[in-house]
Amino acid sequence: MKLYRAVKPEFPRILSGCRRSIRFVVIGIIGCGLFLNAQLPAWSQQQPDLTPSYLKKLSIEELLDLEVMSVSKRSEKLSETASAIQVITANDVKRSGAQNLTDALRLAPNLQVAQLNSYSWVVGARGFNGNFANKLLVMIDGRSVYTPLFAGVLWDVQNVLLEDLERIEVVSGPGGTLWGANAVNGVINVITKSAAETQGLYVSGGGGSFLQDWGAVRYGDRIGSNLFYRVYAQQFDYNHTFLPGGQPAADAWAMTQGGFRMDYLPSEANTLTLQGDFYGGSERTSPSESSVNGQNVLGRWTHTFSEDSDLSLQVYWDRTWRRDVPSAISDELNTYDFDFQHRFLLTDWNTIVWGFGYRYMDQDTPTSTTVVGFVPQRRKLNLFSGFVQDEMTLAPDRVKFIVGTKMEHNDFTGFEIQPSARLAWTPTDQQTFWGAISRAVRSPGRFDVDYHIPKSPPYIIAGGPGFESEELIAYEVGYRVQPMSQLSLSLAAFYNTYDDIYNVQVLSFPVTIENGVEGESWGVEVSGTYQPLERWRLRGGYTYFEKELRGKPGHFATGIPALGNDPRHQVMLQSILDLPAHFQLDVVARYVDALPNPQVSDYLTFDVRLAWAYKQIELSVVGRNLWEPRHPEYGTQQEIPRSVFGQVTFRW
Repeated sequence: MKLYRAVKPEFPRILSGCRRSIRFVVIGIIGCGLFLNAQLPAWSQQQPDLTPSYLKKLSIEELLDLEVMSVSKRSEKLSETASAIQVITANDVKRSGAQNLTDALRLAPNLQVAQLNSYSWVVGARGFNGNFANKLLVMIDGRSVYTPLFAGVLWDVQNVLLEDLERIEVVSGPGGTLWGANAVNGVINVITKSAAETQGLYVSGGGGSFLQDWGAVRYGDRIGSNLFYRVYAQQFDYNHTFLPGGQPAADAWAMTQGGFRMDYLPSEANTLTLQGDFYGGSERTSPSESSVNGQNVLGRWTHTFSEDSDLSLQVYWDRTWRRDVPSAISDELNTYDFDFQHRFLLTDWNTIVWGFGYRYMDQDTPTSTTVVGFVPQRRKLNLFSGFVQDEMTLAPDRVKFIVGTKMEHNDFTGFEIQPSARLAWTPTDQQTFWGAISRAVRSPGRFDVDYHIPKSPPYIIAGGPGFESEELIAYEVGYRVQPMSQLSLSLAAFYNTYDDIYNVQVLSFPVTIENGVEGESWGVEVSGTYQPLERWRLRGGYTYFEKELRGKPGHFATGIPALGNDPRHQVMLQSILDLPAHFQLDVVARYVDALPNPQVSDYLTFDVRLAWAYKQIELSVVGRNLWEPRHPEYGTQQEIPRSVFGQVTFRW
């Protein structure tokens, strides 16, 4: 009832926005599809079925041959990519016992994931991880989950039905050449299955100590021979975390989410997709309660001309709303996005990928107090972008050189250019060497430019009207090898130089936000997969990270420790074991080194999943954070408890 009362006042605006935006999506897809002539001759290449049962049977070689999209905006073999990329498969997620997207992201050894309280997380790659982490681009089925409020991601409202997950591609290192501003230290691309791969009925539910209760239902079917659809709903209630003294932190939360997806295949050359989600929830912030809700609709048309040429058109609308009681800030954001991409073979050794896009964001941020606020309260932001990338095959199946750039225009800093050059050398089928040089930027958010204390003059703290984009120049090298059929290894090393990083200038009145910090970071990422037995697979990795920041000449640098609270060492190991009589035993162990500021002790913990799966029934028990009764992961305010939950699943 709490959730219903919180969401009910928004129903008229939600329904009106949904109607407008579904028309926007459908008209855009159909109009451009007619313009580009969907009846062009083509050849279509199908991806393999990536269901959990299929992935469980893959050999190491077949896993390395999985195709990824996040590095080059086109399908390419994981083993041959010129980037530090990790792939979390649907089976990895299922066998870990993960119950939400951030739990699943812990399976990527090249990510830093820390839980602040019951409903808040910080997620980063290659440093600068914090409450307002803003150097990571995150997409869900091609929809950027970005907020211009602080140029980052609000993780509490990024939920997907994990049963429908196909894979998560995690690129550590800059991806601005293809994906644009904010793809500075990494890119996360969450990809769900098509409606054709999720036919039938799925019902699952359970509960326990921290995850108090959880339930989901999804149904997929087809209309005729070429129209597939699915609908789903899920709901969960999480318990509170604990304060350092052992008292409850009063931060329990609940969320309800539903959605649909339709895939229409009128011919082998064409695919049209329409999908959407809606959610609403409440988050306890003692002594009050914050509320969140949102909706999104996405449409995409892809056309294949030949094996070497295709195009795609995508449009979406995304609305998010929240009333944050502790900060006294409410936030409503409507995003409209248009994206076009075309790939073609220029010569026998030369492949071009190019595209352009436009994004319109309307954000209103009223506050219930005069103490803090955004000036102006409402912003209407425009983002124009275009990119081109040329992949040159210098030696067939052995050497390729990729060069490209992204050009963007935003309302805060104008034009930004983000070029990169990558080289991959595959001397044998079992090994690849690669290197890259890239430039990426983090464009300003509203906390950089519009945040003021108080809301009206005279200001004590004022946003930086001259705030420039933060800049990264990255140098990377890497090596992938499969020394034996049961083992694959990946190594990446990087050196980053940063300029114009966020800083607060306290030697002025009012105190202003400026680009007053520069510095470097460097590190190594190692990952691998080993299958000692047909029934037993191990995967994991190790990350070493260092950074050194300082004030730029002429700037009094304050708050440098707050620019990222990053562990020097991090280790993750996942064990997936099939036992006799349809039993499964799975373990995920993590070690995270101490954090410097705010100080947090290093911790070791592990999760265990025991399941019995036979035909359409699966019973499982999962224990999380089992090493200690509770531990902090970021800061010292809340501690994450040890927990146990059970789950029953039916698939027909």
